[in-house]
Amino acid sequence: MRSISLCMIVKNEEEVLAGCLDSVQNLVDEIIIVDTGSTDRTKEIAAQYTSRIFDFEWINDFSAARNYSFSKATGEYIMWLDADDVLLPKDQDAFRDLWSGLTDEVDVVSMYYHTSLDGEGRPLYLYRRNRIVKRSKNFRWHGAVHEYLEFGGNIVASEIAVTHRKSEKTHTISDRNMRIYESFVASGKELTPRDMFYYANELKDHGKFELAKSYYMELLQSEKGWVEDNIRACQYLADCCKAEGDIEGYRMHLFRSFRYDRPRPEFCCLIGDLLTEDRNYDAAAYWYEQALDYEGKELPGFSVPAYTTWYPYLQLTLCYSRIGLLDEAKSAHEKAVFYNPDHPSVRHNTSFFEKLSL
Repeated sequence: MRSISLCMIVKNEEEVLAGCLDSVQNLVDEIIIVDTGSTDRTKEIAAQYTSRIFDFEWINDFSAARNYSFSKATGEYIMWLDADDVLLPKDQDAFRDLWSGLTDEVDVVSMYYHTSLDGEGRPLYLYRRNRIVKRSKNFRWHGAVHEYLEFGGNIVASEIAVTHRKSEKTHTISDRNMRIYESFVASGKELTPRDMFYYANELKDHGKFELAKSYYMELLQSEKGWVEDNIRACQYLADCCKAEGDIEGYRMHLFRSFRYDRPRPEFCCLIGDLLTEDRNYDAAAYWYEQALDYEGKELPGFSVPAYTTWYPYLQLTLCYSRIGLLDEAKSAHEKAVFYNPDHPSVRHNTSFFEKLSL
């Protein structure tokens, strides 16, 4: 069976590192830990799993650290994780199944990334990341912040999910990326379209909405951004406007996203919500129905599963009932129950239909 090296960069991850390594230590042949300046027990914990621990002087460049970690790998394939990532038991089983049948022609394996889960363990937000690459291809990381891994060749889109557990950490560096981007701006360094997008995200998350909007608009006006970044920029521009009480701006940027692709379900639902608030239930129902065009399909880029499952059905239950289509409302409700029976609004509607004896 082909050998695989796990490569990780870490700093002050004593709270989560063991959980990560416990979940994968029996799946990989080699664990490589590159420490970028821990002052806690991170390296002590890592030493319980591997002797291949290396120090790397932090130079405000995530790609440099990741590329250094890759350079230490000896396996035929390289897998990467962050310390607050895990493979849940079902995904460990899926990994074993995949690995036992992997052929030499495979260059890259992508996996889902579940960045948050609901109380039932269902993903609230997910997207794909290229997690395993063939070492002989010498794929490199690029970008000082929010780095990305170049890839190509024969790619396998697996059903394996990596689950992110940042919520289990009490020690986080909330302004690290912001400070790196601010140093770029202060030094006069030209930001790439990707840098503009992620710097704007940092600004938005820190409540600097006007400045965030200016960088999102610069990205879109450059017409050089990745299509998924452009679509997200429209969503986050809308979020900034909403935070400032600018509902017309919010509406405008939701529709702006249609320039880059067919209407994505989250935008359809958000537009439907605006129309529902205006009690324009016919029009709102149209947009919720459009969101469901993606039901059961994998979306490109980032995905919020609620917007292709229970949420539009929940809202259609309301819209149909308000315009007198009770049979359609009941059918929509039954689909919402199928996807999320315990949501308070779904349970409320169950009681409503029971009282109507429908």
